[in-house]
Amino acid sequence: MNTRIQNLIDNHHQHFGSDHSGIRLFRAPGRVNLIGEHTDYNDGFVFPVAIDRDVLLAATPRKSRQVRIHSLNDKSTVTFDLDQMQTPVETWGIYPYGVASVLIQQSIGLCGLDAVLHSTVPIGAGLSSSAALNVAVATMWTALSDVDLSGLVLARLCQQAENEYAGVNCGIMDPFISCLAKRGAALLIDCRSLDYESVMIQASDHVLVITNSNKPRELADSAYNERRRQCEEGVRILSTQLGGIEALRDVSIEQFMMCKENLHPVVRSRCYHVISENQRVLDSVQALKRKDLRKFGQLMNASHDSLRDLYEVSCSELDLLVHIARETEGVLGSRMTGGGFGGCTVSLIEKAGIDQFEKIVKARYPEETGLQPDMYVCEPAAGAEELLFLGSV
Repeated sequence: MNTRIQNLIDNHHQHFGSDHSGIRLFRAPGRVNLIGEHTDYNDGFVFPVAIDRDVLLAATPRKSRQVRIHSLNDKSTVTFDLDQMQTPVETWGIYPYGVASVLIQQSIGLCGLDAVLHSTVPIGAGLSSSAALNVAVATMWTALSDVDLSGLVLARLCQQAENEYAGVNCGIMDPFISCLAKRGAALLIDCRSLDYESVMIQASDHVLVITNSNKPRELADSAYNERRRQCEEGVRILSTQLGGIEALRDVSIEQFMMCKENLHPVVRSRCYHVISENQRVLDSVQALKRKDLRKFGQLMNASHDSLRDLYEVSCSELDLLVHIARETEGVLGSRMTGGGFGGCTVSLIEKAGIDQFEKIVKARYPEETGLQPDMYVCEPAAGAEELLFLGSV
């Protein structure tokens, strides 16, 4: 048993006094999107991967309907009663409270519980720490309550919980990949139909390195809303010429080229990013199926350039990290990931070059920005699950 799990179980005993042999363990991962940015709300395609940074929960059911969850990350305990759900809890407790609320709305008979959680998903880095928490909690609760829900249903309910209770207008991608990821694979998700396909990343000599710029994401919300309006304007104009267009996902690159002069230059740029990005996602899937990592890296690079120049959601800090990566030997591709204006980059790197890459980034980036980067070397992880734990410890 690893040290982290042992610590979780020991803390459960210290806080709640339960028998170790009755504790059940659950986990759910964070994620990084490899390619397919700002395509989700245009009914397009995304291609995320779960990362080996996760939320772990050690839990036991209670006979009462009281809920007690202790966080090892900030040393605080959240409590609420499942029979008195009128007043939401504060701080991070709004996430398990929200999950409980949406499960109760589905007429699922939840049990009370005692749980201890620990997360290794960085908060505020755009790696879905909140989705990982929601999915871990939902996985725990349905298991303890002996309720069997599909991964897709669980993802929808976690999205609803974050939208309605945490006030975060997140899409389906984050809980989707946290629920349904397979170890060693990325997940192609059709954001319209929610069809999905696991695609193995056969790259034993390469790893994903996530670099957090630690640049505050200023203006991100207003810019996000503006980009959505510009895409909707593009759909309105293109639909008058092409017919049957409900979203930019329905427009091919060839069709766009025929009609682009009818669009305002800014709207034209926004639309072209989304339309070409959707094609890059599909091309990336084919590249990985052919084990063509070099082509995949080129598509990552093209994605960043489009996000920087056409969609204009990058920033100087992200551009610098990408520039440094592309100049470093052993890096096949690098791009910003997430909504933009800060957050992280993701790079595909030869394992032999990791130490040199980290050394270069940690020397140049602070010198030119005054910010210290955080770096995470990641392997594609499995989705949410109950970890087997038999007997006492």
